[in-house]
Amino acid sequence: MSNNLLSLAGWTFLPNLVTGWVQNIYYGITIRAGDPKPQPGTPRFILHRQRIHIIVVSAYLLYTIYEADWDIRRASDFYQDLGIAHTAPEREIKSRFRRLAAIYHPDKLSSSSTSSEAYFVHLKQAQDTLLNPAKRFAYERFGPSILEWQRCSSVRDFIVQGLQSILPYYGVAAIFMYILGLLGYLEWGKYWRWLTLVVLCVFELHTISRPYFPHVATKLINPLLTTFTRHPPYLPFQLIQLARKLSVTLYIAFSQIGPLLQPPSIIPANANPEIALKQQLDRLEATAKAADIEATRLMGMEMSPFVGDNEALRDVKGKVKDWLVENTIRSDPEVRDALGNLLKRRRADAPVGARGNR
Repeated sequence: MSNNLLSLAGWTFLPNLVTGWVQNIYYGITIRAGDPKPQPGTPRFILHRQRIHIIVVSAYLLYTIYEADWDIRRASDFYQDLGIAHTAPEREIKSRFRRLAAIYHPDKLSSSSTSSEAYFVHLKQAQDTLLNPAKRFAYERFGPSILEWQRCSSVRDFIVQGLQSILPYYGVAAIFMYILGLLGYLEWGKYWRWLTLVVLCVFELHTISRPYFPHVATKLINPLLTTFTRHPPYLPFQLIQLARKLSVTLYIAFSQIGPLLQPPSIIPANANPEIALKQQLDRLEATAKAADIEATRLMGMEMSPFVGDNEALRDVKGKVKDWLVENTIRSDPEVRDALGNLLKRRRADAPVGARGNR
């Protein structure tokens, strides 16, 4: 768990890099050639980056779950290797092993090799494990690692041995999360992180200590998998592996996606005046940048018909320059005052366009 959390703490550079690539591709597809792209720091750019980042991280998290499931299927289990169901009785296990032994026994093969002998030994080990009630119980809950456990002969021995590896796992994870919290990391979703850890620990302790499979596996997951797909049903230890991987996936989601889903922070009334002023200036600067970019874009669209026609461009620039000069002169206070005095001296009874004094 500590290794997973270490990778979580450092898992920031890759999604940002991929998000930048995807955003560039998105702009290349959705924005016409010649139109300006949203500039970094503008509200539109930030909104697009947040949405693309959420999609990128979500896709990665879904891939991690698929990868964990693929690793579990590739590793297989004793039931799949023997080709029997999880509920197979002792008689069926022996019968199936005899059939496989007739095919894969080294003496039956024309060319014996190390791999064939190893595979036959593996099948023999699978039969011996499943024929022993205590080992079968332990294998279904702890996996192939029980084959290395010494001095375990009863169900109680296997559970005690398993607890010696499970409890330190969650203890180290809790200490690691607490230290990261003190250092200022993993701030968003603290409650949900601890809840996920506690729920996972309770689920694993319940799974390894009960003589039956978890109900979530027997009544929901395994029936769905076997009914609609060719996916083999999960054993309890495989379900625990998948749940641990899913918990790490949730931690990454809390760190990467959670803060992006928060609404914009509202400045409290009793906030530090300097901080409030800085936040307001930042918003004003972002708005000004967005307005400047939009004005530049509109100007470019208005000038697009004259692109390539130098004479028309010179004519337009001259007229725009004359208009700016004329507008500046008219806006001058002295000029406006002089025009006002001139209009006052016009005769009230004079025809339109006539001038003169009374």
